[in-house]
Amino acid sequence: MTKEVEMTRLACQALEEKQGRDIKVIDIHEVSVIADYFIIASGTNSNQIEALVDNVQEVLGRAGFEPKQIEGSKNSSWILMDYGDLIIHIFDEENRLFYDLERIWRDGKEINVSDFLDKQ
Repeated sequence: MTKEVEMTRLACQALEEKQGRDIKVIDIHEVSVIADYFIIASGTNSNQIEALVDNVQEVLGRAGFEPKQIEGSKNSSWILMDYGDLIIHIFDEENRLFYDLERIWRDGKEINVSDFLDKQ
């Protein structure tokens, strides 16, 4: 399993553990040089968004993956977590609809989250 796939698998698991909503994985490696994968997920409120971010950081950190950068504060409606080959976007539901990253990155290939959760 490649480093990118392992990071994506762990991040999906971390988001699932904290009941992240509508988790999407988009393979963008053929359409962009900024990353190989995007994960987009929603939280229902600022507390859940904070819990999602904290759990992703903890799970990936335990596996030796540290973020290059995190954009957005704990009270933000959109947090971007940059792990190099993996970029994670965590939104509140209203801003996710507004920014509509799934449409913007439609040239990428959406991958079923269960494909990553099933990999061990």
